[in-house]
Amino acid sequence: MGEIEKLKELIEGSNNIVFFGGAGVSTESGIPDFRSKDGLYNQHDVQFDMYQPEYLLSHSCLVNEPRIYYEFHRQKMDTRNIEPNNAHRYLAALEKQGRLKAIVTQNIDGLHQKAGSRTVYEIHGSALRNYCMKCGKKYPSDYIFESTEPIPKCSCGGTIRPDITLYEEGLPEDQVSGAIHAIAGADMLIIGGTSLTVYPAASYINYFGGRNLVIINQAEINVRRAQNTLVIRERIGQVFTELAKLQGIEL
Repeated sequence: MGEIEKLKELIEGSNNIVFFGGAGVSTESGIPDFRSKDGLYNQHDVQFDMYQPEYLLSHSCLVNEPRIYYEFHRQKMDTRNIEPNNAHRYLAALEKQGRLKAIVTQNIDGLHQKAGSRTVYEIHGSALRNYCMKCGKKYPSDYIFESTEPIPKCSCGGTIRPDITLYEEGLPEDQVSGAIHAIAGADMLIIGGTSLTVYPAASYINYFGGRNLVIINQAEINVRRAQNTLVIRERIGQVFTELAKLQGIEL
């Protein structure tokens, strides 16, 4: 039995599946990941080369050099016109079947929801939401990207920021608790498109105690293996495209 056939068998024998994903889920939509040779951290831009990539995505940069922070955000974080790929669409279809109970994503692009997924825990927030740091007023996804102000301001005078978790900031408690609860209750956990190097997010998979663990990632990742672990070293979009064909699911 091939890997895709084995994955199909595992999915069809499960009723409480959780998917835990990262940047690799969205690379096939044209969004660069962070740490690969073509990733965001390895892109050279004269305007930002003097800064460490982690600093440009940090609370310190937002507070101490907001003009630099917002320029980087506008240039690199705008995913409004990006479309979901077959990985996003397959997971949405699996949720409609009732087998997939939740998606836990490290991504901030909103593509899972755009594909139709409803139960999505965004543990690093979303670039499609904005709010005032002073009064909490919410602003639409276009606001920061289309604002003519270098540092977007609320009517109250506060600074408007994206609802993403920056370096040096704590993760959103409601999203984290929801993610942990979903993973702990799953009978099958699929990990895909993530290097599992970003903490504390990567540690949440340790709450999984179900029967079957599936890892879909091109690179090898270090993870505590469950009793039944299936590892597929391929692009996640390709795997889910083949899987959908076997299951007769139209993406």
